[in-house]
Amino acid sequence: MINLELPKRLEAGANQARQVATQIFRPVSRKYDLAEHEYPVELDTLKAMMEAMEDAGQAASGATMGSGGAPRREGVSNGGNMKSLLNIIETCWGDVGLTLSIPRQGLGNSAIAAVASEEQMEKFGRVWASMAITEPEFGSDSAAVSTTARLEGDEYVINGTKIYVTSGARADHIVVWATLDKTKGRAAIKSFVVPREHPGVSVDRLEHKLGIRASDTAQITFDNCRIPKENLLGDPEVRVDKGFAGAMQTFDNTRPLVAGMAVGVARAALEEIRTLLEEAGLEIDYDRPATSQPAAVAKYLELEADWESAYLLTLRAAWMADNKMPNTKEASMCKAKAGRTGSAVTLGAVELAGSYGYSERSFLEKWSRDSKILDIFEGTQQIQQLVIARRILDLSSAELK
Repeated sequence: MINLELPKRLEAGANQARQVATQIFRPVSRKYDLAEHEYPVELDTLKAMMEAMEDAGQAASGATMGSGGAPRREGVSNGGNMKSLLNIIETCWGDVGLTLSIPRQGLGNSAIAAVASEEQMEKFGRVWASMAITEPEFGSDSAAVSTTARLEGDEYVINGTKIYVTSGARADHIVVWATLDKTKGRAAIKSFVVPREHPGVSVDRLEHKLGIRASDTAQITFDNCRIPKENLLGDPEVRVDKGFAGAMQTFDNTRPLVAGMAVGVARAALEEIRTLLEEAGLEIDYDRPATSQPAAVAKYLELEADWESAYLLTLRAAWMADNKMPNTKEASMCKAKAGRTGSAVTLGAVELAGSYGYSERSFLEKWSRDSKILDIFEGTQQIQQLVIARRILDLSSAELK
């Protein structure tokens, strides 16, 4: 049974993350939304703080998205995934784009933590890694990867183009998904750690985006890029019987984090609109049916209830990951629910605030733009529903498309 009371040992890290959101992110949020592609120099201060804590042996309490955590104990555990989730909720309360730009805390870092060996964690545990999955020929169908990795002696040669790589131009490493053998389907898709400043790697362009404008989103080409074979994450063998299991393990870790991003920004919007409603003289009464309260209050209560369910689903998925429970279904459930809820809550807040919410006098319109991507990347709403249905019905991807 999951305990809904958060452990006290995780509160310190979450509180520090809230301080980062309040003191570093919120004050410059609008600045970097308007100055797209300009590097947020304030993040250098955050990076120095994180490095100081790690050097002092206190990384587990830092405001990070990393995967480290307390040693595993007997019984129920709350380790790296829960710590990361709580911290990312807080930092995204401050700004989603800046959260995605935190040095050494890219989505690729979660991918490394999901499948890397102990030796690889020693080598790559402190890099800043973006994750390159999507290609010009496909979007959410990650099994359609066409970037190739060919083994030549002690090196893999990677060829292909990746698009929509978050932090692709800023991170110092890239986790690249590529296929070892197209004829063997999903089972041949592996992930590789590639230095960004490396022969054969070129950042072609940065995208102009609707939201998360503080983060950089790049197109990257790999042209006969040679890396040591030790840079392949996880098992190098193509095991057809396991199918897409290795890749899905990465999503099982990263999807709850993306759900946490949506939970964080939606909470920010709820807090703002509640303040506006109370300033307008509207009382939010939890002891009365919503139907007997003003329409604006009823709408707020509906959005808040939707947020609560997304939050709890997300906690559950992270808790299961920490306790070594299979959580593919739950990871997709929280991602689908939180992604949809994030958009519904932030757009609902804009609507309730009227012209004020649509203007740049508040962050409401910005949060509505930032939240939309959280329902798209790491698998769209439709992909999540497919994954959930396959798990419930016990059907393969070939049986249920």
